[in-house]
Amino acid sequence: MSKLDFFPQRIVCLTEETTEWLYLLGEEARIVGISGYTVRPRRARDEKPKVSAFLSAKIDKILALKPDCVFGFSDLQADIAALLIRAGVQVTVFNQRSVDEVFSVLYQVAAMVGQAQQGLQRLQHMRDQLDAMQQAAAAFKRRPKVYFEEWDEPHISAIRWVSELIGIAGGDDCFPELAQMPMGKDRIIASSQTIIDRAPDIIIGSLCGKKFRPDNAAARAGWQDVPAVRTKQIFEIKSADILQPGPAALTDGVAQLHRIFQQWEAVHA
Repeated sequence: MSKLDFFPQRIVCLTEETTEWLYLLGEEARIVGISGYTVRPRRARDEKPKVSAFLSAKIDKILALKPDCVFGFSDLQADIAALLIRAGVQVTVFNQRSVDEVFSVLYQVAAMVGQAQQGLQRLQHMRDQLDAMQQAAAAFKRRPKVYFEEWDEPHISAIRWVSELIGIAGGDDCFPELAQMPMGKDRIIASSQTIIDRAPDIIIGSLCGKKFRPDNAAARAGWQDVPAVRTKQIFEIKSADILQPGPAALTDGVAQLHRIFQQWEAVHA
């Protein structure tokens, strides 16, 4: 029996980050189904059947694909996982929330498909880039206060890995205490006035399922005196680039944060 026979051959990815990672590792042939929200890499949408949203999945369609492994993310997919497990499918659900946990999960996935060494090399490169970015940000004379909006109604602030990436990129999360809460419902900001009082220098929106519109945010009642509104420092980062706990956030997402903070610091230092 060859070594490769021990690795899963038919994988369903219920979220984007494992799909993107397997493509980066050159193991996309193992993927037989993906999330309908997948946009990275773009070609995955044309090449792979879409079998799930985030909170729901087409169980019959997944079973028809005869997967020998399903990758999921977070307690929010626990019900989907339970249905598949009861149907006899092997399911691995990751629950990463911090930057270190994202690195750990990516290594585990690489090892599961026989690409541990390549995975380590790629992850070390990502870590080196983050370290270099953090060193560059350490030279900032002034760091911006950042309000990251993960949802608008109600206001939900940044999840932990985003908060940590804000710090690496050179900013300070306005709600670091909420970032420690793993569930979105625990990161709800009860009052818009609380955001106003924290006086963010920069506002970044990233909403799953709809577009964040800076003009709409600037027009919110009472926000006219918020520093970010006065100086027009309101930006969108696509959710696929920052709210997926995988390669995108560690590369493109954090790079966008860093560019925004560099431009702000050059003016306000």
